Amino acid sequence: MKSWLVGIDEVGRGPVAGPVMVGAALVPIDFDWSHLPGVTDSKKLSPKKREQIYDTAKALQNEGRLFYVVAEESAAVIDQQGIVPAIGKALGRALDEVLKKASLNPRVPLGSTYPRPVLRGDEVLIKLDGGLKAPAAFLSQETIIKGDAKEPVIGLASIVAKVTRDRLMMQLDIEYPGYGLAVHKGYGTAVHQAAICSLGLSPLHRKSFCSNYDVESP
Repeated sequence: MKSWLVGIDEVGRGPVAGPVMVGAALVPIDFDWSHLPGVTDSKKLSPKKREQIYDTAKALQNEGRLFYVVAEESAAVIDQQGIVPAIGKALGRALDEVLKKASLNPRVPLGSTYPRPVLRGDEVLIKLDGGLKAPAAFLSQETIIKGDAKEPVIGLASIVAKVTRDRLMMQLDIEYPGYGLAVHKGYGTAVHQAAICSLGLSPLHRKSFCSNYDVESP
């Protein structure tokens, strides 16, 4: 039996456009972080540094030395269910998928709603940023305020989620021109608000976040 760490963080809680994403990173508990120098809160890193760390993490994943998954929920789901439930759905899916990717069978109580309940299995400790919580079936979990800066495994989760979302928003900028998505990544900047008032809301926009704008959906 081997012990593992999972780090979980979300990005995209505050934007008025685009999905929210949750990153889950999994490493052996004795992982050598010198292979990923500079891992910390993604917001403290330059885009170039985030991309470098992401590319290194991808290479290490290809070698089976770590694993990561990024799950998302759309603006439509956020509008229908709220941002907190949307994050919860993405979190549960990211956690499940990263464990499956590593072929792990974590310890959870017998009778749990988790799809692979066992009494004994791999030791998996889950560390989450801010106010995030893993499903209650996972007894070994810890929520850490500013965890993305304190725990490298959470920092890695924040970086892979941030890079994934930023890349998506740059692609969506081509599909939905005029809003400046490649620049502000969907946040409600003055330029973005002016574009919304001029162009209206796109399918990417969270209508519940734009309720004070004097526009209508197309």
